[in-house]
Amino acid sequence: MNEETIRALLESVHQGSCSPDKAFHQLKDLPYENLDFARLDHHRALRTGQAEVIFCQGKQPDHIISILKHLGEKDQNVLGTRLDPQTAELILAHFPDAIYDRLARCLLLRPLSEPTIPGKILIMTAGTADLAVAQEAWLTARYMGHDVDTLFDVGVAGIHRLLGQRELMDQAEVIIVVAGMEGALASVVGGLVEQPVIAVPTSVGYGAHFQGLAALLSMLNTCASGIGVVNIDNGFGAASLASAIVRRITRHQ
Repeated sequence: MNEETIRALLESVHQGSCSPDKAFHQLKDLPYENLDFARLDHHRALRTGQAEVIFCQGKQPDHIISILKHLGEKDQNVLGTRLDPQTAELILAHFPDAIYDRLARCLLLRPLSEPTIPGKILIMTAGTADLAVAQEAWLTARYMGHDVDTLFDVGVAGIHRLLGQRELMDQAEVIIVVAGMEGALASVVGGLVEQPVIAVPTSVGYGAHFQGLAALLSMLNTCASGIGVVNIDNGFGAASLASAIVRRITRHQ
């Protein structure tokens, strides 16, 4: 449950359209619900502004199904990340209306709603090979209620492809830069814009790239200011950070 649903519930009790017993039933699982194998944090959206997301990698299919059922009972959309296609098939059999994005390896229990939070997030990639991580970031940001623009394949190997996109970059409150190889795009963007830049290194590159470690170290050692760096291939983490920044900005406007 989030702040909006709690306020609506309290207002309905105040107006008499919802009984106290019914409201209690909806609130009884706060702050968390114990499933023995998992403790679902129904209070997270109230504390942080972001509801709990299911990290599916390493979880048993029946555990994922049970978590989805319990979270979905709150009439909220639910996001599952790092869900492989084979496990997704098993889960979709129980949730025929759910949507699975094979590129992002993410599942949504319900279709995405229209953006509700003012301000844009821009997601950029250095190359087409970075699209899977960028798609995870895009889906996460949209799930969290944001308007998201994308700009793909504008890496430093053809820097002229980036330089003509200043207007699109200027329109964003936060920019997420997804890049593999040496990860140089984040530094270039950081030197061009005033917005916060969130850099996401990807595990795209040849041997000495060390599965993304080279890009991660390049981004951490950038000489451009105003850049934050998340873990390798962590599109979800980048979108979560961007969401927190944008929500904080719009809260005080």
